[in-house]
Amino acid sequence: MSTDPSKYKLNHSMLRVKDPKASVKFYEFLGMKLVNKLSFPDAKFDLYFLAFDSPKAVSHGNHWTDREGIVELTHNYGTEDDPNYKVANGNTDPRGFGHLAISVDNIQAACQRLEDAGYKFQKKLTDGKMRHIAFVLDPDGYWVEVIGQNLAEETEHIKETSTETYRMNHTMLRVKDPEVSINFYKDVMGMELLRTHESQAGGFNLYFLGYGPPAPEAAKPGLNPIADREGLLELTWNYGTEKDPNFKYHDGNAQPQGFGHICVSVDDLEAACARFEEKKVNWKKRLSDGRMNNIAFVLDPDGYWIEVVQNEKLQKRSNW
Repeated sequence: MSTDPSKYKLNHSMLRVKDPKASVKFYEFLGMKLVNKLSFPDAKFDLYFLAFDSPKAVSHGNHWTDREGIVELTHNYGTEDDPNYKVANGNTDPRGFGHLAISVDNIQAACQRLEDAGYKFQKKLTDGKMRHIAFVLDPDGYWVEVIGQNLAEETEHIKETSTETYRMNHTMLRVKDPEVSINFYKDVMGMELLRTHESQAGGFNLYFLGYGPPAPEAAKPGLNPIADREGLLELTWNYGTEKDPNFKYHDGNAQPQGFGHICVSVDDLEAACARFEEKKVNWKKRLSDGRMNNIAFVLDPDGYWIEVVQNEKLQKRSNW
């Protein structure tokens, strides 16, 4: 048995939702399609997997485990009827998970379309100094960043947008110590550091990691060379957190709950887990733990859960 981390994929990011009908409708409005649904009535929860799947999508027609940039919505039965149920979106205390991000063909037209549909924004394009990004809110208040695949000024005169060209670009997690986290995602998870953005004035750095080829040089200044990719991980480091021994981010699985995990699909699940064991990872769940022997969970340095599943295109294991 052997495993090749270059064949891994950052498959999905999981969010708990209150009302699956409202949430699925929102992500479908973004242009995503329900590519799988798993129901566990005995355990009283359903899982909805949404991805961009048009003929122009990166992973069009692929098995759900052979994709990057899926959003998994977890619905625990009854939350939709509970007036007091509310998720933790990660951006008010306790903080941890930050946002999902989609990249679009025309950021002005895409944001206008969302606004016309009645969806609320955390930040519109016209808010603040940063006029090239926006944050729309999903029905549970999770932040979804909207970024352009082109320079904003190149699309200002165009009034149309096609969701067929959108990408689920990245998932943002805040990290305490960037050196430790970057080393973990590179050495243990097999990702590459694709891009670094330093904001000394803002007191934070952003690190973008992922699988696949290195980031090309930006064609023009200000152009994001990885905006057309899917399944990236953005690590946000706020200066100074690494020096505070008591500082800790919220993993989303302790109360109050919200974000659940990211998931990596691998070429050989048994071999990948054996490799993780050799790397002396902290486990939340080994393959052999419990009844579900087709998933494992590794903990990253901040305690975020990383699910590990088999890429079913490369090797058949589970009938899902």
